[in-house]
Amino acid sequence: MRKKLAEFLLSLLGWSVESKLPDTKRFVVIGAPHTSNWDFPIGLLGMWALDANFRWVGKHTLFTGPFKWLFTWLGGIPVDRRVHTGFIHRSAELLQESERMALCLAPEGTRSRTEYWKSGFYHIATEAGVPIALGYLDYSTKTLGVGAYFQPSGDIDADMEIIRKFYQGKVGKRPEQQGEVRLRPR
Repeated sequence: MRKKLAEFLLSLLGWSVESKLPDTKRFVVIGAPHTSNWDFPIGLLGMWALDANFRWVGKHTLFTGPFKWLFTWLGGIPVDRRVHTGFIHRSAELLQESERMALCLAPEGTRSRTEYWKSGFYHIATEAGVPIALGYLDYSTKTLGVGAYFQPSGDIDADMEIIRKFYQGKVGKRPEQQGEVRLRPR
């Protein structure tokens, strides 16, 4: 029922859903571009329309007061990026222990323009031994979904080139807030 409701609401809003989900039952999904608060409700409807067991990562400050219960119920997992808590390792374990799970992260880490993506998604997928699915919200075409996926090779630079090519031409709600698809130099 949730899938049908999500599809109906997205169609009312003029959005269409496309999907190339991995054949596996466990994977990491990155979502980009992330430039607006609207990405969350539209993305959540998209996850429901795709009908996979999605969990998503959000900053810990979202999970306070009444929103803690709501966001947890909606599949949210809080992360405090200010402190090192072993989040990558714990997330990889969570994926490995789950029978069916798609862990969604926004590698830009913020709705504001950022110079570099966070690399946690890559390390989680590599440690868990699962594919990376390339999720998107393209406001220029009002399409969202998962457009491709691949198994990380361990060569992060080569894999980032795959990711960069995929997101080329995808437009966020606020294009001026989009940064380049790249990681901080090591």
